[in-house]
Amino acid sequence: MVNVDAEVNPTESEAKVRKAIENIFGNIPITVKQTRRGSVLTAEACEREPLVKFYNILSREHIRAAARTVLLAGIDRNTIRFCLNKQAAYVGHVSFAEEVSESPLGPIRVRVESENPRELVNWLTSASV
Repeated sequence: MVNVDAEVNPTESEAKVRKAIENIFGNIPITVKQTRRGSVLTAEACEREPLVKFYNILSREHIRAAARTVLLAGIDRNTIRFCLNKQAAYVGHVSFAEEVSESPLGPIRVRVESENPRELVNWLTSASV
Protein backbone atom coordinates (compact mmCIF):
# COMPACT_ATOMS: atom_id res chain seq x y z
CA MET A 1 0.00 0.00 0.00
CA VAL A 2 1.18 3.51 -0.87
CA ASN A 3 0.07 6.40 1.34
CA VAL A 4 0.96 10.00 0.53
CA ASP A 5 0.01 13.17 2.36
CA ALA A 6 0.90 16.83 2.15
CA GLU A 7 -0.32 19.85 4.05
CA VAL A 8 -1.63 22.76 2.02
CA ASN A 9 -0.54 25.93 3.79
CA PRO A 10 -2.68 29.10 3.59
CA THR A 11 -0.09 30.60 1.21
CA GLU A 12 -0.21 27.61 -1.16
CA SER A 13 -2.52 26.57 -3.95
CA GLU A 14 -4.29 23.27 -3.34
CA ALA A 15 -4.18 22.61 -7.09
CA LYS A 16 -0.39 23.01 -7.13
CA VAL A 17 0.13 20.66 -4.19
CA ARG A 18 -2.17 18.16 -5.92
CA LYS A 19 -0.11 18.51 -9.10
CA ALA A 20 3.10 17.93 -7.12
CA ILE A 21 1.74 14.62 -5.81
CA GLU A 22 0.46 13.56 -9.24
CA ASN A 23 3.77 14.47 -10.91
CA ILE A 24 5.55 11.90 -8.76
CA PHE A 25 2.88 9.23 -8.23
CA GLY A 26 0.63 9.56 -11.27
CA ASN A 27 -3.12 9.23 -11.18
CA ILE A 28 -3.42 8.30 -7.51
CA PRO A 29 -6.83 9.12 -5.94
CA ILE A 30 -6.48 12.21 -3.72
CA THR A 31 -8.83 13.31 -0.95
CA VAL A 32 -8.91 16.65 0.88
CA LYS A 33 -9.29 17.02 4.62
CA GLN A 34 -9.84 20.47 6.13
CA THR A 35 -7.71 21.45 9.12
CA ARG A 36 -7.44 24.56 11.29
CA ARG A 37 -4.41 25.71 9.31
CA GLY A 38 -5.72 24.89 5.84
CA SER A 39 -6.06 21.41 4.44
CA VAL A 40 -4.24 18.13 3.95
CA LEU A 41 -4.20 16.20 0.70
CA THR A 42 -4.10 12.45 1.19
CA ALA A 43 -3.62 9.81 -1.49
CA GLU A 44 -3.74 6.07 -1.08
CA ALA A 45 -3.35 3.15 -3.44
CA CYS A 46 -3.21 -0.58 -2.76
CA GLU A 47 -1.28 -1.49 -5.89
CA ARG A 48 2.27 -0.78 -7.06
CA GLU A 49 1.19 1.48 -9.96
CA PRO A 50 2.01 4.83 -8.26
CA LEU A 51 5.51 3.56 -7.59
CA VAL A 52 6.13 2.88 -11.30
CA LYS A 53 6.13 6.62 -12.05
CA PHE A 54 8.37 7.22 -9.01
CA TYR A 55 10.70 4.46 -10.26
CA ASN A 56 10.84 6.08 -13.72
CA ILE A 57 11.76 9.47 -12.26
CA LEU A 58 14.52 7.96 -10.11
CA SER A 59 15.90 6.28 -13.22
CA ARG A 60 15.56 9.36 -15.47
CA GLU A 61 17.26 11.63 -12.96
CA HIS A 62 20.06 9.12 -12.26
CA ILE A 63 19.49 9.26 -8.50
CA ARG A 64 18.91 5.56 -7.83
CA ALA A 65 21.95 5.26 -5.55
CA ALA A 66 20.95 8.28 -3.46
CA ALA A 67 17.36 7.07 -3.36
CA ARG A 68 18.50 3.64 -2.18
CA THR A 69 20.30 5.20 0.78
CA VAL A 70 17.27 7.27 1.79
CA LEU A 71 14.76 4.45 1.28
CA LEU A 72 16.80 1.87 3.20
CA ALA A 73 17.20 4.34 6.07
CA GLY A 74 13.41 4.79 6.09
CA ILE A 75 12.60 1.12 6.65
CA ASP A 76 10.89 0.23 9.91
CA ARG A 77 9.56 -3.34 9.94
CA ASN A 78 7.20 -3.59 6.92
CA THR A 79 7.07 0.13 6.20
CA ILE A 80 9.25 2.53 4.24
CA ARG A 81 8.87 6.21 5.18
CA PHE A 82 10.40 9.18 3.39
CA CYS A 83 9.67 12.80 2.56
CA LEU A 84 9.84 14.70 -0.71
CA ASN A 85 10.23 18.40 -1.40
CA LYS A 86 6.90 19.81 -2.67
CA GLN A 87 8.46 22.46 -4.89
CA ALA A 88 10.70 19.96 -6.68
CA ALA A 89 7.77 17.55 -7.07
CA TYR A 90 5.67 20.33 -8.60
CA VAL A 91 8.13 20.51 -11.49
CA GLY A 92 8.38 16.72 -11.77
CA HIS A 93 11.63 16.12 -9.90
CA VAL A 94 12.37 13.95 -6.88
CA SER A 95 14.23 15.69 -4.10
CA PHE A 96 14.26 13.90 -0.76
CA ALA A 97 13.65 16.14 2.23
CA GLU A 98 13.71 16.04 5.98
CA GLU A 99 10.38 16.22 7.78
CA VAL A 100 10.51 20.01 8.23
CA SER A 101 13.95 21.59 8.10
CA GLU A 102 14.70 21.28 4.37
CA SER A 103 11.19 22.01 3.17
CA PRO A 104 9.86 25.36 4.45
CA LEU A 105 6.39 24.68 3.03
CA GLY A 106 6.36 21.22 4.56
CA PRO A 107 7.17 18.01 2.73
CA ILE A 108 5.16 15.43 0.88
CA ARG A 109 5.19 12.52 3.33
CA VAL A 110 5.22 9.03 1.84
CA ARG A 111 4.59 5.72 3.58
CA VAL A 112 4.85 2.46 1.66
CA GLU A 113 3.81 -0.81 3.31
CA SER A 114 5.29 -3.99 1.91
CA GLU A 115 5.76 -7.58 3.03
CA ASN A 116 9.38 -7.25 1.94
CA PRO A 117 10.48 -3.59 2.01
CA ARG A 118 14.11 -4.36 1.13
CA GLU A 119 13.00 -6.18 -2.01
CA LEU A 120 10.81 -3.18 -2.90
CA VAL A 121 13.77 -0.81 -2.42
CA ASN A 122 15.88 -3.10 -4.62
CA TRP A 123 13.22 -2.90 -7.35
CA LEU A 124 12.81 0.89 -7.06
CA THR A 125 16.55 1.47 -7.30
CA SER A 126 17.39 -1.16 -9.92
CA ALA A 127 18.46 -0.30 -13.45
CA SER A 128 15.47 -1.98 -15.14
CA VAL A 129 11.81 -2.75 -14.33
